[in-house]
Amino acid sequence: MNMDTETSFAMDDIETVIKSSIGSVLTDTQYNPSKINDQINSIISATLKGLQSLNRPYKYATTAILMQKNGAGLVSAASTYWDAERDGLCKVMWENQTMHCVVTVFGTCVNVDDYAGDEEHGEVVNKKED
Repeated sequence: MNMDTETSFAMDDIETVIKSSIGSVLTDTQYNPSKINDQINSIISATLKGLQSLNRPYKYATTAILMQKNGAGLVSAASTYWDAERDGLCKVMWENQTMHCVVTVFGTCVNVDDYAGDEEHGEVVNKKED
């Protein structure tokens, strides 16, 4: 399947959005447990706003981890069941001398070619014809 650039999972653009969001919040900061909730919420909010500005037919889920850099280990895993040609995930790891940050974006394509909303009934109707 040849993916149109407007409907493909834009890994490079998404990575740029994530890096920008992390940088805008964590540049020149030190780990401070009293600020972690605000920082993580700001990173997620900025990431989602940046993803929305890409104006692509995707639904996104974003996770973020902020962890003090103290030698402790961290293991994270994800499993997906989706259309491997259209959907995707992008993970960015960032660190400074006092903390680690991992942001993951999961994107699932809204099949705009195959489905359309039924305005009368508020339902999704399959418009594919065989």
